[in-house]
Formats: sequence, structure tokens, C-alpha cells
Amino acid sequence: MSVDGENAWLVGLSLSINKLANPILFADDTTIIISNANPDKFKKNINSVMTEITSWFQSNLLSLNYNKTHFMQFRTKKQNEGKIQILVPNSINSNINSTKFLGLIIDNSLSWKDHITAITYKLNKACYAIRLLKPFLTMNTLRMIYFSDAHSVLSYGIIFWGNSHTHHTNSIFKTQKRIIRIITNSSSHDTCQ
Repeated sequence: MSVDGENAWLVGLSLSINKLANPILFADDTTIIISNANPDKFKKNINSVMTEITSWFQSNLLSLNYNKTHFMQFRTKKQNEGKIQILVPNSINSNINSTKFLGLIIDNSLSWKDHITAITYKLNKACYAIRLLKPFLTMNTLRMIYFSDAHSVLSYGIIFWGNSHTHHTNSIFKTQKRIIRIITNSSSHDTCQ
């Protein structure tokens, strides 16, 4: 494995915790996955990793922004949430229910509800913009706007959230159909295929 100078410190961080956790490094983002079936060992591993990270940052004259550091415990919908607090310098980092990860909003039960709500909001904005621009633009230009403002939002990460069978998913496809009908001058009874 070859490492350039800028990423060498990330590899050093990764190596310092890889016995306790699985670090995932992407650009300037680091995600650490810790798993253990035993709740007591799980809590101990979390605090050990945070202690190791804090120590590593201090020894490398770096600072960790604890306000941007989040902890999320994944669970099934039927599983009770375990109250785990992580001790970090000058504060306590509590469990969060959802976080943004590489453009996807992930929640602790992987229901994708928050992500789908965010997508629906963006698609509604695109629908509004297309409706306002329709009288002034050709169908080809409107199609370009659709693919840049709506389809790109809709298709990003669909391999993850697209299989979510909730009533929230229907709102996305209804909005998509509304946009297509606006562009093609179709009525609400016409098919969008």
C-alpha cells in the first residue's frame, strides 16, 4: 500500500484503532464501526476507541471537533435503544438518531424516512422551478433541468434507500410523475412511462 503525505496521518489514525474497530476513511471524513454482541464489551470498546482517538490527535498536535463527532447505535425497530454515553474531553457525546453520511441521511434503524423526506423536499423545489420555467423554455431544455435538478437527486443512493417499503417512498415517485407531466403537458390521468 502506498500512501501520499497528505493521507499518511489518516492511515496512522486507522492503524491506531483497527484492533478495536473498523475505520472507514473517505477524503476528510472518518467513520468508525464498532460491533460487539455483548453490551458491556460494546460500551467498553466505544470508550476505548474514543480514548485512543483523543490520544492520537493530541500526540499529532491535531484537534478533533467534538461538535461534529456523532455516535449512532444501529438497532432493529423492535430492539430497545440502549442509553450509551461516550466520555470525551469537556463533554459527553450522546447517541443520535440520524446523521448525514456521504450525502445520505442514515437513521439508526435504516428506515430511510429522514432521507426520503429530504429528497421529497428537493424534488418539490425542482417541480416548482420547472413549473415556473415551462412557459419560457423548450421541452429539451426542461428535460435537461429535470435530469440535473430532479433525476440526479432521485437516483443518488437509490440502491440503498430505494428498497424501503414505506409510504414516504410513494411521495417521491408521485412528485417525479408530476414533474414529467408538467414537462410533457400530460394530464393527471396519463401514464408517465
